[in-house]
Amino acid sequence: QVQLVESGGGAAQAGGSLRLSCAASGRTLSAYVMAWFRQAPGKDREFVAAIIWSGGNTFYANSVSGRFTISRDNAKNTMYLQMNSLKPEDTAVYYCAADSPPLGVVHTTRREYDYWGQGSQVTVSS
Repeated sequence: QVQLVESGGGAAQAGGSLRLSCAASGRTLSAYVMAWFRQAPGKDREFVAAIIWSGGNTFYANSVSGRFTISRDNAKNTMYLQMNSLKPEDTAVYYCAADSPPLGVVHTTRREYDYWGQGSQVTVSS
């Protein structure tokens, strides 16, 4: 079992920045891919970014590439999502998630992820 607890988020104006954190416990994360997803009202939960915990390789959705940065702190077992140049369309509940895929595989669909955080609201006003 992996427990994920999110913090951060909140409200910002367009062009502003916010940071999300996701603290993991329960298992060593060396075999895991950690990711951020988001879900806006009335929409499906969509992939935002992922990081291979062991190597630090990162992957982004086109909609956030160049604006968001995913990172992790091994010592703290914590993942981050730095969100810059925020847009109103970034408004959503953001979830962190953990997956233990085959080596070299990074999933971008929610059904592949086994563990989820509680969600953090991000609201961007124009």
